[in-house]
Amino acid sequence: MSDSNTTNFTNPSTFILLGIPGLEAAYVWISIGFCTMYIIAILGNFIILFIVRTEPSLHGPMYYFLCMLAVTDLVLTTSTLPKLLSIFWFNSREIEFSACLTQLFFVHCFSGIESGILVAMALDRYVAICDPLRHSSILTNLVVAKIGLAVVLRSVILVLPYPFLARQWPYCRTNVIPHTHCEHMAVVKLSCADIRISNYYGLFALSFRVGLDLFFITVSYIQILRAIFTFYIPGLFSSLSYRLGHNVPLHFHILLANVYLLVPPMLNPIIYGVRTKQIRDRLLRLLPHNGIQLLSWFSGSQTELHAQLAGDMVQGPLP
Repeated sequence: MSDSNTTNFTNPSTFILLGIPGLEAAYVWISIGFCTMYIIAILGNFIILFIVRTEPSLHGPMYYFLCMLAVTDLVLTTSTLPKLLSIFWFNSREIEFSACLTQLFFVHCFSGIESGILVAMALDRYVAICDPLRHSSILTNLVVAKIGLAVVLRSVILVLPYPFLARQWPYCRTNVIPHTHCEHMAVVKLSCADIRISNYYGLFALSFRVGLDLFFITVSYIQILRAIFTFYIPGLFSSLSYRLGHNVPLHFHILLANVYLLVPPMLNPIIYGVRTKQIRDRLLRLLPHNGIQLLSWFSGSQTELHAQLAGDMVQGPLP
């Protein structure tokens, strides 16, 4: 009876996700860290959506882009973390072939959407700083909607070939993926065919998206690079290490790939939300006074918050 992992097949019915080979003994501790980051990402992004939705003064281009970023982060983390945790906690490693390609598409597509939204946010700041008197007339709600649609369409068009190319390759070696989710190169490298088309196209899509987006962000708003490096550096390393980093330990690559998908959604509500004065002021009204110190630590504006609290003591309680 032949081993099911080496049986010849064109399209396997299922793939087996190994998780993080070599770190099985630490799954409980790793899962606690990832689960904590996931919870913070979910809560943080839902809070951003709630505050922008309920505060009329925040109904503007920058905050619409911030909501787009929050939705993108929610989808990006939810497309990978539940399956990762099921592997760590319940040893549920199987994933159907079609579900694997769907996950592959969502991971790469929404990573591209997030990158495009960062460009849109930088564009908004560029207009606000360089042409403030025409900001509201340039970035109207219709323009914001068109920019959002363009960001989504660009990412969909760039990523759509990934699953289509992956589906056509014959998988006659193994159906075991040494990863926690269906990452593009982790899947196509299992093929026994010549996958240079997938490899070259993946490099083109990565270079086009990251290179172009970084260029526009640098030109429009160079100071925002401090925040977005959290997003780009792990992703670039994760993608290029599959192609060039033959000496990189597999478990390090898989950990970095998951950090790349978790850390930006966890930090974005803090970087773009709590540190934004209007959102911070609104959040202060929702928090009890014993939560003020925690918020000031996140926002890096402790002096400003103390001044605001002093004013509140004079004016009376917040409504």
